[in-house]
Amino acid sequence: MNTNEKSNSMNTAGASPMPRRRGHGFGPPGGGPHALMPGEKSKDFKGTMKKLIAYLGPYRWGLLVAMVLATAATILAIVGPKILGTATTTLFEGVVKKLTRSGDIDFTKIGGILMTVLGLYVSSAILQYIQGWIVSGIAVKITYTLRKDIISKINRMPFRAFDNTNHGEILSRMTNDVDTVNQTLSQSLSQMITSVMTLIGALVMMLTISWQMTLVALAMIPLSIGLVQIIVKRSQKYFKTQQEYLGHLNGHIEEVFGAHTVVKAFGGEKKAVAAFDELNSTLYQSAWKSQFLSSIMMPLMNFVGNLGYVAVAVSGGWLAAKKMVTVGDIQAFLQYVRSFTQPITQVANISNVLQQTAAAAERIFDFLASEEEQQDIAIGEAPKGIKGKVEFRHVHFGYLQGQPIIKDFSATVLPGQRVAIVGPTGAGKTTLVKLLMRFYEPESGEVLIDGVPIKDVPRSVVRSWFGMVLQDTWLFSGTVKDNIAYGKHDVSEGEITESAKATHVDHFVRAFPEGYDFVLNEETTNISQGQKQLLTIARAMLAKPPMLILDEATSNVDTHTELLIQKAMLSLMQGRTSFVIAHRLSTIRDADLILVMDHGDIVEQGTHEELLAKCGFYAELYNSQFDESGEMQRVCS
Repeated sequence: MNTNEKSNSMNTAGASPMPRRRGHGFGPPGGGPHALMPGEKSKDFKGTMKKLIAYLGPYRWGLLVAMVLATAATILAIVGPKILGTATTTLFEGVVKKLTRSGDIDFTKIGGILMTVLGLYVSSAILQYIQGWIVSGIAVKITYTLRKDIISKINRMPFRAFDNTNHGEILSRMTNDVDTVNQTLSQSLSQMITSVMTLIGALVMMLTISWQMTLVALAMIPLSIGLVQIIVKRSQKYFKTQQEYLGHLNGHIEEVFGAHTVVKAFGGEKKAVAAFDELNSTLYQSAWKSQFLSSIMMPLMNFVGNLGYVAVAVSGGWLAAKKMVTVGDIQAFLQYVRSFTQPITQVANISNVLQQTAAAAERIFDFLASEEEQQDIAIGEAPKGIKGKVEFRHVHFGYLQGQPIIKDFSATVLPGQRVAIVGPTGAGKTTLVKLLMRFYEPESGEVLIDGVPIKDVPRSVVRSWFGMVLQDTWLFSGTVKDNIAYGKHDVSEGEITESAKATHVDHFVRAFPEGYDFVLNEETTNISQGQKQLLTIARAMLAKPPMLILDEATSNVDTHTELLIQKAMLSLMQGRTSFVIAHRLSTIRDADLILVMDHGDIVEQGTHEELLAKCGFYAELYNSQFDESGEMQRVCS
């Protein structure tokens, strides 16, 4: 996560949680694993499933009820064909009696049997509905808990954890992985219970009818499993390629559309289309092969099933001729054969789904088990009525072990001073601010505010002392009013307007059709870059913190607006300790103290005139922004 972008939203410690920004993606949302798609294998299947079951712990009674209902519904559905078979037998015997004039068809008995079967099927459907409703509710609650835990985890993680973390990975765990777990719980869990019970129940009922026909039916199972394995093995590589190139294609599309203006400006359309065609062609080839192989599964399974039907029908006819089974038993047995073969494919698929679920859950639990920020240990009371004296005492810090950025940094800033921090790229200017805000902790040394080490003060309190405006603007999809008021609770519209006027925001906001209720779109592309920057400055001004941090805050506005903002900033900084990071040195001439940094150390400090008079490193930086006939050449000549 970009630290600058994140910290820009933190004008005060009391800031409300960051509104969720909707992501972009291509392809089917959620979806669920394909029936034949081999899932990503979990490294620790048993351990992950134990953790997932632990999440199900609070809902164990609901799950138990759901399992009982699913079992009862399956038993009722399984018993149906056997009872229906007696109706067929009664009808057959009645027809025979009628033909031999020895009796008539007993429609009363048949009607009673049919009503019984109807009652069984209706009861089974009702129980399945209730069971599905319970399981879906539990699945949604588990999904809610997982997402809530992930969000809470993100807020507890140190900034360091995001330095080398792909943003998409975190989003994927919160969306795709949680959705995979949700689908397994809401669909596959009940399907697994039903399939297993159907498999067992059908086998028991088949054995009660005829063990001979059961053996004939079971002979088809090895053939079915063999066909499934052959097709899955052949389709596996195509499914993997399909998923891989779907990701490549989505990434290419998002990249090109995200930089559509640049692509147009530099005539890169043909190159972008050629890359798209290459990726799309590979995706097409793998997709149609994988879809073809998966589509022939059902015809092949039906073919094997039909072979089983023929074998059962022939053996059943022979047994009926021997009067070992009745006609109704054959009809019921054929139904059980269908009920028996279908769950085999479902169970095989569910086992694959469980592997995918375990892999997804493992990624979630690994993230939840990752490093957390050390808890605040407040030794003393936080100072009240901050004056703004800041001290850095022998601070050492580096983002990576053994690669220090700030080395033995010491400085004292008096209350109300305007401090400018200048230096070349990579000198440690922004890093210094991050240490001040406790986004990171020094490896050694300490930072003090009003004589109190900030490590002894809760992070939320430290951050409430600062207002921050960064070069990278951060605004969310919402009204202009909400964006200005972000980070400050119970603020009146009058205060918002006053802040907007002071930062020259009011005039262009009132030009919007809805004024302060104008809604910024998701990417905030319906206002200019300069207007975005002005809004973030208005946000900081509204917060009115005792100290300010301005990191190239005027870099995205025109010269005229920059002068107006600088005047507003002078008013805002009046009586407040302010830290200004600037690359354009002409903007910090009025600073009370300029800290010149290079390679993590302060190499010079003083006022603008004092540093120019030294004709040292600062003078060299300042001089580089003018031509040889400029001011600095005259001063240092």
